[in-house]
Amino acid sequence: MSGDVNHVVLVGRLTRDAEMRFTASGQAICNFSLAVNRRIKKEEQWVDEASFFDLTLWGKTAEALQRYLLKGTQVAVDGELRQDRWEKDGQKFSKVVVNVNNLQLLGSRQGGASEPRSQSSEPRSESRPTESRGRSEAPPPSYDPQSYEDDIPF
Repeated sequence: MSGDVNHVVLVGRLTRDAEMRFTASGQAICNFSLAVNRRIKKEEQWVDEASFFDLTLWGKTAEALQRYLLKGTQVAVDGELRQDRWEKDGQKFSKVVVNVNNLQLLGSRQGGASEPRSQSSEPRSESRPTESRGRSEAPPPSYDPQSYEDDIPF
């Protein structure tokens, strides 16, 4: 194989409401966690086993979709793995995070009120979110994807 591949596709439910913050240059960063279940066989019975992932969504897409990213909401994401590294009190830390390129809302929150049926965010360099097919929520505002391409997250 001539090149490396870093591509992740996940479908799961948010474990908490998304949190928004901004870089020093004003770029939006939306952080949230996803629980993804898989069925495994344990002692002749099928059981669900959950894996938990931290995800990051950037820029105008993050600003537009953050209000829909609530605990229990089911989403599909694709993106890439990124290893965050930092130092605190002389000790080095790192963790792997999914950097989201596309996000699709798949339905209402589990046990909650109705949310828009579908929202998507195309890759930062090409497109903008599509219109909502939901009930009364307005679609996210259109944006210029080039306006935040030069911001570096650290």
